[in-house]
Amino acid sequence: MSSKSLQIAYISTYVPKKCGLATYTHHLREAVSQAKGDDTPDPVVAMCNSDETDAYTQPWQFPLLKQKKEDYRRMADLLNESPIDIVSLQHEFGIFGGEAGSYLLELLERLQKPVVTTFHTVFEKPLEPYASVQAAIAKRSDHLHVMNRKAIGYLSDHFRIPLGKISFLPHGAPVPNRTERHLTRRQYGWDRRNVLFQFGLLSRGKGIESLLKALAGAVRAVPDLMYVIAGQTHPEVKKYEGEAYREELVALISELGLEHHVRMIDRYVPEDELVSLISACDLYVTPYPGMEQITSGTLAYAAGLGRPILSTPYSYAKDLMQGREDLLLPYGDTDAWSAKIIELFTFPKLLTECERRMADIGRSMQWPQVGAQYLGLLARVAENKEWSMADVV
Repeated sequence: MSSKSLQIAYISTYVPKKCGLATYTHHLREAVSQAKGDDTPDPVVAMCNSDETDAYTQPWQFPLLKQKKEDYRRMADLLNESPIDIVSLQHEFGIFGGEAGSYLLELLERLQKPVVTTFHTVFEKPLEPYASVQAAIAKRSDHLHVMNRKAIGYLSDHFRIPLGKISFLPHGAPVPNRTERHLTRRQYGWDRRNVLFQFGLLSRGKGIESLLKALAGAVRAVPDLMYVIAGQTHPEVKKYEGEAYREELVALISELGLEHHVRMIDRYVPEDELVSLISACDLYVTPYPGMEQITSGTLAYAAGLGRPILSTPYSYAKDLMQGREDLLLPYGDTDAWSAKIIELFTFPKLLTECERRMADIGRSMQWPQVGAQYLGLLARVAENKEWSMADVV
């Protein structure tokens, strides 16, 4: 079967829903379509809540109500009767109904089409009920796709999945636009500043306090530093405590005397603007305390856009930045973070070398390359069925 004629159905959340998985699937689908050179739209089974179905009105969009168990079986029948060749399942536990997203198994057990599952979350030490659900999904899938090499070992070790059934392909990222970088810096008043940038829904556990303390030491040596923290407060945080956490950060910024060195963008940042902001920064930072995070869309974007990165050594950062471990610093070590920030901005050649290295890494992560690789993977599975349920030990 030619990859150009491959008909693919995607199961995931999908735009206009504002979540990272929806955005990822949108870009993956677009990149695969461009690689195929085919204008025929591939269908999307869009996981949604009852108040979101009206957002999916295109003939190629099929909303599936997350909490309606019988809808999963109905959707399997619809896919079985369709002319699609293969299903691309984008998996996160939280987007499917049932305990640990177990309703998805109703669809998979009934589905007669080959399935390639992308696991966006893989645990180093999986716990119940997530372990059993993920094992069942893996068993029913014809092939698995991960975006962190470490995830291959986790899945193989815990679920006895043959290594040949798992492929690593990087998280996709936009292609950089150097002209846009300069325009954005002027637009946001970053021309004469050395800008550290961090993006994400605001909540505790992102390491922001630690970086603020490191910044307080660094600005004495590099007075033009500015730390931009972009993103609205996480909806679940806002539901329970309003803007209390943001107010705590504002108080800490004042206590550290950093009012001139920190800017908070307190709103939803559309993806096109986010790409512009990442492109325009001088150093992308992820000072996260949790070491098990297996993927990070924004870190992938920073790498794909060729931006220098400074991070704690959580799982995805370690996998992404192999060969640049000097840019992975311990969480909470404010002296080490402060010293590295000073070093990078005091010796511009070091920052330029970091940028060159990330640009090298990032080229293989840009959407045109990832879309072509993913299409090739789907085509091999659809045609050869080399990896099947029978391969699972």
